Amino acid sequence: MNRSLPSRSRRFTVLVAVAATAVLTVTGCSSSSGGKKSEESAGGVSAGKATTPRMTIAMITHAVPGDTFWDTIRKGAQAAAAKDNVKLVYSSDPNGGNQANLVQNAIDQKVDGIAVTLAKPDAMRGTVAKAVQAGIPVVGFNSGVDDWKKQGLLEYFGQDETVAGEAVGKKLSSLGAKKVACVIQEQGQVALEARCAGVKQGFSGTTENLFVNGADMPSVKSTLTAKLKQDPSIDYVVTLAAPVALTATQAVSDGGSKAKVATFDLNKDLVKAIQDGSIQFAVDQQPYLQGYLAVDSLWLYKSNGNYSGGGVAPVLTGPAFVDKSNVAAVAAFAAKGTR
Repeated sequence: MNRSLPSRSRRFTVLVAVAATAVLTVTGCSSSSGGKKSEESAGGVSAGKATTPRMTIAMITHAVPGDTFWDTIRKGAQAAAAKDNVKLVYSSDPNGGNQANLVQNAIDQKVDGIAVTLAKPDAMRGTVAKAVQAGIPVVGFNSGVDDWKKQGLLEYFGQDETVAGEAVGKKLSSLGAKKVACVIQEQGQVALEARCAGVKQGFSGTTENLFVNGADMPSVKSTLTAKLKQDPSIDYVVTLAAPVALTATQAVSDGGSKAKVATFDLNKDLVKAIQDGSIQFAVDQQPYLQGYLAVDSLWLYKSNGNYSGGGVAPVLTGPAFVDKSNVAAVAAFAAKGTR
């Protein structure tokens, strides 16, 4: 497992203690555009072991319905809620304005804390400020590493997407890649675009961004197939989410391309693809850990005044690589849907 990070990350990284076999990840953010709003309560989770008063925490993400990445985040959040005697109310919408409305709903309900992603930071700015002004502690996770402090959040849990991208670019160079197509499944999503920008910075060859509609996998497949047919010099396809990566392997085959596929983020099917060699490697940002820490941090703040990173540094949950050399260490966890 490669745990080396560019020197930039060491200036502000707060390391999270994890099991020795854990492999750090990058989806950030994952996800794409499109999809309808989903809002659900996780009230069925066990009350857990904490003896502190029952509190309500709202988790509000930019998840696209059907993206399994967010299932993993939610499982982590539910585990922390069960331990901490927290009622977790989860809601999501990939549209920035709609996500901001969900934050306003949480404010109106006078929740005890809010955990939020900032994939569209400008759209979220106003309502996040209202939450802070109302005295509701807010933490960020998964998306918004460059914006959480500006918006007055207490803490942030995730990876630096530019650093993760640079690490991927350097790895591709070491593997002898010459031309990379970086597939962005949601235009304007800052975390995704930062990943591809980082790949370009770290890569010694040529990179080209390819925008697709991640909410429509047949469209992703046809767009990528056409690109690979049009440009046979592309020798690596880098995707930013596990479902897109799996679709990319089909496009490579359909396009008669010799390109290899690498990706950000994991799921159980992606792990199998690494094991069978159809995908070379993945960057794992540990979404379960992001969800767990986001909820647990709010409980710690409310019950004991604690906050990680001193309010100035993010808690980084990635990146590191999962490939054939270490995939066995995470395969069992991925099968359970927690990695």
